[in-house]
Amino acid sequence: MPGKAARTTAYITKTIAPIFNKHGYLGTSLSDLTKATNLTKGALYGNFANKEALAMAAFNYNAQLLLEALDNKLDFPGSVTQKLSAITDFYSHYHETSAPWGGCPIVNIGVDANGNNEKLQKACTNLVKKVEQRIASVLDKGVKNGELHLPVPPLQFAKQFFTMIQGGVTMTTVTGDRKYLTNTMAYLDQLVAKEIKK
Repeated sequence: MPGKAARTTAYITKTIAPIFNKHGYLGTSLSDLTKATNLTKGALYGNFANKEALAMAAFNYNAQLLLEALDNKLDFPGSVTQKLSAITDFYSHYHETSAPWGGCPIVNIGVDANGNNEKLQKACTNLVKKVEQRIASVLDKGVKNGELHLPVPPLQFAKQFFTMIQGGVTMTTVTGDRKYLTNTMAYLDQLVAKEIKK
């Protein structure tokens, strides 16, 4: 069983993660964090070196939630085209899924950290690569087992696939209109069915 210090660190991280994700590194104040956790500044900094360490822990927590949710969506013994459909279905409902996290960590933190915090920006870039790699793995399997025909290597196709997904996420985040996201996912489903499925 984790010790008191570990439990406190885990509690702080879980509590502050949606706050940092929603308001960003610059927009989150220490008073926001002490109010949410009911802990003093000293208690927070007794577990984390500084605000940046708190923000990194929060981002990593949300990144793990995203990856686990996506992995769970892909964890079934279906065909590659079914798994690609599972990805688009996941993102069709992504705003509901990510709401408890404070929104999409890639959009929120990626934009906020750009030019403001190099460590957070690198962490966000790393998260993007991890999602792209998951998509690429599905595509690669489809090419190898003869389900798919891709015009470019799987990772390159995955990057473009995810670019369209994140474009839909971003536009829905900015406008509040879910059609940007659902229409993009419908387009990707058609792309798979008509362009790359053998």
